[in-house]
Amino acid sequence: MTRAVVAVAMACAVACVVNAADDRHLMKGVVLSVDRAAHSMVVSTEAVPGFMAAMAMAMDVREPAALDGLMPGARIEFVYVVDGKSPYAEKIRVLGIENLDRKQLELQRLKVLNAIANPAAADRVVRIGQPVPDFALTDQVGQRVTLSSLSGKVVALTFGYMRCPNPAYCFRLASNLGQVQKQLKDKLGREVILLTILLDPEHDQRQALLDYARVWTSDPLTWHFLTGPAPDVRRAAGLFGVEYWKDEGAVLHSLNTAVIDRQGKLAANLSGNEFTGGQLADLVTTIVNRR
Repeated sequence: MTRAVVAVAMACAVACVVNAADDRHLMKGVVLSVDRAAHSMVVSTEAVPGFMAAMAMAMDVREPAALDGLMPGARIEFVYVVDGKSPYAEKIRVLGIENLDRKQLELQRLKVLNAIANPAAADRVVRIGQPVPDFALTDQVGQRVTLSSLSGKVVALTFGYMRCPNPAYCFRLASNLGQVQKQLKDKLGREVILLTILLDPEHDQRQALLDYARVWTSDPLTWHFLTGPAPDVRRAAGLFGVEYWKDEGAVLHSLNTAVIDRQGKLAANLSGNEFTGGQLADLVTTIVNRR
């Protein structure tokens, strides 16, 4: 065997060892919790074909600065490294809202402009870790529901309206709550409450509202579909940064799903519709298990 052949063989052998010891996978997921002291996070990941199924998993982060500003509910992309010792995540990047149509993109731009023009309104949006101010609306069976009455329970809520024509928006967000309902059925009512706030109070009323709610749940005590006077609905939506207005017979609105912890503080506020119902259920479960 010539020296050249030996050198090539050795190079190939080294490359194989490096590849085996430094296996890297680009992954996406929703952050469930962050432990900055332990330099770690828990993420509900999307499936990676040929590597792993979708799951909630803890992982080390070797660069502590990568965790700065990272909050539960953030949708991230990262590289998962299996180095033969202890797997870890690196190159963490928070993802923006993706796959929006033209009107949703316009809405996002208008939200930015409104925040610049009206900073007082932007200041009223609740931040992660802050108490959520009380609000009162009426559900599908005519019961008055206040947020304060749900103290001690984890609340998952989203927004929509009955006549929404785009299945990727209101229907998908409601379906995500449906997945929470399915996965946490033993905790519903006792530890978890679901809320959908309807953004078209002119139409989302009475029997129509009750019929719509029955599509999603048979128990109005565990999943409330809320409406009320237009100013009250707008105030409640504004607490979570939701903006909306009428547009050619439809209601154009931002896509938000929020989770409030047992103490009434905002635990997460997910923007967009790129996460799955399973990831939302993992997030709610994580917040339920906080003690």
